[in-house]
Amino acid sequence: MSENKLAGQFFDAAIGLLQRVRDEEAGRIAEAGALIADTVADGGRLFVFGAGHSSLPAQDVVYRAGGLALINLLAVPGVMGLDIVPATLGSALERVNGLAGAVLDTSPAQPGDLLIVISLSGRNSLPVEMAMNARALGLKVVGVTSLAYAEHTKSRHVSGTFLKDHCDLVVDSKIDIGDAEIRAEGVGAPFGPASTVVTSALMQAVVAEAVGALAER
Repeated sequence: MSENKLAGQFFDAAIGLLQRVRDEEAGRIAEAGALIADTVADGGRLFVFGAGHSSLPAQDVVYRAGGLALINLLAVPGVMGLDIVPATLGSALERVNGLAGAVLDTSPAQPGDLLIVISLSGRNSLPVEMAMNARALGLKVVGVTSLAYAEHTKSRHVSGTFLKDHCDLVVDSKIDIGDAEIRAEGVGAPFGPASTVVTSALMQAVVAEAVGALAER
C-alpha cells in the first residue's frame, strides 16, 4: 500500500511540474522551436548536448522513430552515459576546464548552426564553457536548465557564471535543487528525481514546435 502511495506522489509531482513547464514556459518553448526552424531553413545544422543524467533528454531527441532526423548529438567522451567506471569520474569530468573547447574545435559545428545545451544545475564548467565557446564560434545557443540552481547555488566555473548567462534563449525546467520530489517517514533524505521525465517532455515539445513551424513554411 505504501509503495502505491509513494508512486502516486511521484506521478503527482511529475505531472505538476509538466503542467508548470507547459504553462509557464510556453512562449520560450515556441521560441526554441522557431530557432530550430530558422536554422534548418537557413541551411544550418542542429546539435544537442547534455552531460551525466542530462544526457538522457539530449539522446532522447536524436535518431529515433517519430523524431526529427536532423538533430545531431554533440558527444563528449566520458560524460554522455553511465557506462564509465567509476560513475563518479563522469561528474569529475564535468568540472574540467577546457574540455568543451576541445570538443567543439574538433566537431563539425560552424557559424549558423544551433546548439541546445541541457544541464539541470547549469553550474558545472562543461555546460558553461560549451555555451560560451559555441557562441564564440557563431552558433545560436538554447539552454535548458533549472533557474533555481542559479538563484540558490554557486557556479563551479571560474567565471562564476551559469549556463543561463551564455544563451540566446533559456527554457526553465522548474526542477527544485536536489531533484527529489518525495519525502517519506523513515527515509532520511528526499528522493524521486523528476528532471529526466520533465526535461525529456520539454525537449519533445520543442521539437514538435519546430516540426510545426517548418510545416507552416
